[in-house]
Amino acid sequence: MEIMDRLRDPGGCPWDREQTLDTLAPYFLEEAYEVVDAIAAGDPEKLCEELGDLLLQIVFVARIAREEETFDVNAVCKMISDKMVRRHPHVFGDREVEDSDEVMRNWEDIKRTERGDDPGSSVLDGVPGSLPALLKAFRMTEKAAAVGFDWRKPADVMAKMREEMDELEAELAAGDGAATDRVRAEMGDILFVMANLARHLGVEPETALQQTNATFLRRFQGMEERSREMDRDFRAMDLAEQDALWEEVKSGETSSGALRPGKEPR
Repeated sequence: MEIMDRLRDPGGCPWDREQTLDTLAPYFLEEAYEVVDAIAAGDPEKLCEELGDLLLQIVFVARIAREEETFDVNAVCKMISDKMVRRHPHVFGDREVEDSDEVMRNWEDIKRTERGDDPGSSVLDGVPGSLPALLKAFRMTEKAAAVGFDWRKPADVMAKMREEMDELEAELAAGDGAATDRVRAEMGDILFVMANLARHLGVEPETALQQTNATFLRRFQGMEERSREMDRDFRAMDLAEQDALWEEVKSGETSSGALRPGKEPR
């Protein structure tokens, strides 16, 4: 906070003094994603650095809020401390719980009480509208499940996913394969059900997909590098040649998971 005060005070850094809440908002997303990347990379030193970058954004916004006389960093710390105590009565109070599912139900009940039991409020009100779509689907169904609206087991979700796949196939057969409104809707249904399946399996889908994206990126770039070593134009190769390069790159790794065109997952 002392460093931020120096940067924002008269005679400080021109760039830092120009920033507003609106200009800082995009940096929160960027820094949060870099934290996720560091976690996925398993690099503690990088994670420590990225957490510091994220903390800087919090300190920055708190300083601007203090200037606007709305709150300061102490209020931020007090508010989250009070909230964590209030929402964990099984730890800081005398309430007893059987498992984490009951903890989540209690959490939602306490949140509704905090909102004043507004009859017009929704269980889903707390899900940020700006979340990435896949993560948003995951969080919405998580909250819906906390009040009992959920499939009973993963097999039920998989059955629903097969049903949605059949509906997509029917839409494709009825048209020319173009992305019509119905095709988009059915594709959205499939992704939504997949987010539910991930939740039932205890997998956070956004992070899981980011990991697979990273695997595909690494292997694809490895294919391009190998083609250069062969003095070949990767773009001029047919799919069979490209697939052979994929297998060559993949064979040098210990992990697997990303898919490539025309092949089954292995």
